[in-house]
Amino acid sequence: MDLTYCPKCGRLFSKNFREVCNNCHQELEKDYERCAEHLRKNRGMDIQQLSEETEISIKQIARWVREGRISMMDAPNLTYPCESCGTPIREGHICENCRKRLQRDVRNATSPGGTRINPDEEKHRSAYQIGDRLQDRGGN
Repeated sequence: MDLTYCPKCGRLFSKNFREVCNNCHQELEKDYERCAEHLRKNRGMDIQQLSEETEISIKQIARWVREGRISMMDAPNLTYPCESCGTPIREGHICENCRKRLQRDVRNATSPGGTRINPDEEKHRSAYQIGDRLQDRGGN
């Protein structure tokens, strides 16, 4: 039995399948129903309007979208923020630019010869590296 405190209300509960206690889970389910019903009646809403009118956080609405509980097909104007930069997206967790940056960083980190620095970032590099210090000493 894994006991923990509910992040919403602070009560001690047995964490089995849920991240919150049963009372908070029931409240979240009511919020979900209210949110989904409001979106059905107002299909053209964006996430900011939906959040303001239902008084449910954008973070929670985005979680329901990512879980597939709120369909994007029924909400043509609904987007949610990229988890990295906040750019509005309609699928996944991060936007295309962040995905490309992450792939480039992984590729650079795993390439032979260590990490490479993006040429665009090279001109902004101002940190004094350990390799610079060794070169100043006449070392490697």
